[in-house]
Amino acid sequence: MRFAIGDTDFLLDGEPHRILSGAIHYFRVHPDLWADRIRKAKLMGLNTIETYVAWNAHAPSPDVFDLSGGLDLGRFLDLVAAEGMHAIVRPGPYICAEWSNGGLPYWLFADGSVGVRRNEPGFLAAVETYLQHLAPVLVPRQIDNGGPIVLVQVENEYGAYGSDPAYLRALEQMHRDIGLTVPFTSVDQPMGTMLEDGSLPSLHKTGSFGSRSTERLARLRQAQPTGPLMCSEFWDGWFDSWGEHHHTTPAAASASDLDDLLAAGGSVNIYMFHGGTNFGFTNGANDKGVYRPIATSYDYDAPLDEAGRPTEKFHAFRSVIERYAPVPPLPASMQPGGSGRLEQSDAPAPSAPGAAIAVRLDRVASLRSLLPALASWSAHDEPPTFDALGAASGFVVYRAEVDLPTGGVLTVGTEVRDRAVVSVDGVVVGVLEREYHDRAIVLPAVTGTLELLVEDQGRVDYGPRIGEPKGLVGGVAVDGVPLARWTAAPLALDPIAPAALAALAETAPTGGDVLAGPTFAAGSFDLDGVDDRYLSLDGFRKGVAWVNGFCLGRYWSRGPQQTLAIPGPVLRQGRNELVVLELHAAASRTACLLPEPALGHTEA
Repeated sequence: MRFAIGDTDFLLDGEPHRILSGAIHYFRVHPDLWADRIRKAKLMGLNTIETYVAWNAHAPSPDVFDLSGGLDLGRFLDLVAAEGMHAIVRPGPYICAEWSNGGLPYWLFADGSVGVRRNEPGFLAAVETYLQHLAPVLVPRQIDNGGPIVLVQVENEYGAYGSDPAYLRALEQMHRDIGLTVPFTSVDQPMGTMLEDGSLPSLHKTGSFGSRSTERLARLRQAQPTGPLMCSEFWDGWFDSWGEHHHTTPAAASASDLDDLLAAGGSVNIYMFHGGTNFGFTNGANDKGVYRPIATSYDYDAPLDEAGRPTEKFHAFRSVIERYAPVPPLPASMQPGGSGRLEQSDAPAPSAPGAAIAVRLDRVASLRSLLPALASWSAHDEPPTFDALGAASGFVVYRAEVDLPTGGVLTVGTEVRDRAVVSVDGVVVGVLEREYHDRAIVLPAVTGTLELLVEDQGRVDYGPRIGEPKGLVGGVAVDGVPLARWTAAPLALDPIAPAALAALAETAPTGGDVLAGPTFAAGSFDLDGVDDRYLSLDGFRKGVAWVNGFCLGRYWSRGPQQTLAIPGPVLRQGRNELVVLELHAAASRTACLLPEPALGHTEA
């Protein structure tokens, strides 16, 4: 088969074809649930699945490129093809996606010599290697070769970042050089000169917007007089940041905008069809003067929610789509009021939703006591960045021996990136938060160990701060005198070090109802059947949770998110293990596994 760009339409074997696509990021969904989510997209009336490719997920270090398990992009695309659907692939190299560093590997910028998203030899050489790794996955899966891929996007909303045609030409040529032959696209907001700045004549321009479809398409047509109109990011919701309200858009309003888009003859990629979850420490952050880390949930108020269930928006969009294209019959379970489960999907057969399960976290060990199992220390004259330590994300502990008989004021020179719990001789004395531009804290009298537990809360994914290092940037001083002779250690938390899990398992159960952090707490629970569950940590303040060694991600009492998604495939019949790292304090040692997300998960 052949896919091409005609004067007015996309052409599939020479016939006009409308793309009805939905975004599913394979790296935000457990791989055992991919088939379920793809099938549900088809049931809404979509004919295409779109995904970014997260370079940094595949390449945790320069000498590794991982295409296994949840990163098996080839398997994901094969599942799309098995449903008789097409695929749009967006390899970037920059993807934004509210994903850590916009998908760019942290190690690429560790020495400060490599450019970011520009025509710079070091950056382009790394991109070339990245694309060569992707070639065996993408090239044979193009529609020309009998595969599902019909479009490949070059870069991502580049017009909002810069205007460098030489850079875009170099990227385009690299994509061609690895053997990609399908049409190439670009995407930008139809505002100002973004469409012109972010593309080339040889790239088919598409728009990104979520409202005022007729107006936005008119601006797109102005920038590109011929060819099919397409919104390749039709924003049907928005992402959440910690401490803000949960973003929603009215289903009727979004459906009306979608109707306007399709009535104008446009093609569409709904962003997102299913958002999924920022498991582990993969979330990004925004910094437009105030640092805002993205929440663990990437629900996005999408047609298919984080739990994989159809929402009101699913049915509203399906009603619009069936005016323009045939849609398959909807199983009873997917009808309004149904369970949302597909019994014939390739996902594990679900059990009936059960009651909530209380989990007593009765095995407790302080972070300090488990550091030998989690940390490998190195010595430095000044605090090193995460990047210099080879830490992509998570936590780093910094220690210095001090002699302050009358205390003093500790100051970080430039910026705390992103949050530091400050302790002296194991006693917490305060917190420094980047979000509030904190850089100074009063220390009590101490002759002993000063310790800063620094958390990377998400690398910036959008704007000029992409690629910046993490840690205690600019050095640390007390009363203006720089502190020297530091030791530092990244913590092995994703996955959590087996030795730490073993130490927790051997810890004797204790009584009490409260926790004083930073501390680990663990407990066991039994399941008769396996299905998706949702972890509620009511009474806990801030930290990280694991189930059976799988890192669910961060929790934070400030919301808006109040439950953490536990994919059914992570659970097992019989005994399961829950571990929590609480950074501050918890009023309870009891967690709760819920069969449904708590209402607070989707409320302010």
